Amino acid sequence: MISFEGFTLEEGVPIYQQIILFVKRGIVGGAVCDGDELPSRRVLSTLLGVNPNTVQKAYRQLEEEGLIQSRTGAKSCVDLGAGKAQKVGSELLESDIKTVIRAMKQTGAQKEEALALLDRLWEEEE
Repeated sequence: MISFEGFTLEEGVPIYQQIILFVKRGIVGGAVCDGDELPSRRVLSTLLGVNPNTVQKAYRQLEEEGLIQSRTGAKSCVDLGAGKAQKVGSELLESDIKTVIRAMKQTGAQKEEALALLDRLWEEEE
């Protein structure tokens, strides 16, 4: 069962999107594996203190993206067939980088300056 203990609500981001991102980051980070069960919609809505329709919306989008399978009366489970985890990782990384680029452009940073900063920070993390 996927644990949502580390889940924290963030202001300004729709809750259903936060649930989706939490599951996707879990997949990429290895905390969420193929076949893992998700809490029922009702249980998760109670745990997070949100409307069950919010959880339903998140689960429905995860289903549409092919990352979970749900059956009426049964638990929803993660479905990570052929290369899905890698694809999710690439999509998340691209999205995060786009967010950083937009922020840097808004502050007036030049490409060379941004790349130098990225290089320095990358080295500091090693």
